Amino acid sequence: MTKGVRSFKRYTAALCLVGSALIVSCENDLKEIEKISSRTLNISVDTSKGVEIIISDSAVVKGKLITPVLLNHKAANPYHEMPNGLTAIFYDENQKESSRITADHGYSRENGKLIELRKNVVVTTQKGDVLKSEELFYDEKRKVFYSNQLVNITKPDGTSINGTSFESDQNFDNPIVQNATGTLATGNKLTH
Repeated sequence: MTKGVRSFKRYTAALCLVGSALIVSCENDLKEIEKISSRTLNISVDTSKGVEIIISDSAVVKGKLITPVLLNHKAANPYHEMPNGLTAIFYDENQKESSRITADHGYSRENGKLIELRKNVVVTTQKGDVLKSEELFYDEKRKVFYSNQLVNITKPDGTSINGTSFESDQNFDNPIVQNATGTLATGNKLTH
């Protein structure tokens, strides 16, 4: 054998040995990645489309929730997500619409005990008041709506109130706006 052929064979053998070592080390890394990723893939999510949920108490309809997509996350702390927006309509004792809430994104946590609405939240009341904010929470235990973001409330007479946070009963009858500023409608008398 010539010196060049022996040198080529050694070079090829060394290259094969290095290549095998790389393949084996990559194979181990891939197995570890698969093991780690399989742990995170065990969280399941149920998807429902075109959802309308009727909210009732003692066979009396209190409201309904409409959302194009409802995701049911079955994690350690399960929650529902409405990533494509939602509309919630509430009714008074005469089955007339008392308020309507729309938002771009929503969550229901702790089995509905805390509702979280995000992005372009708009509340319209039976009196014609319109509340706008980037977030709104509903605490079922306390039966209050609240927001820790900037809020704007506009009344039918043109009164506009801005504030840094907001809290109200579940009927939006007694709103409290922190650091309120705004404009009042003028005329002969103030209207409610």
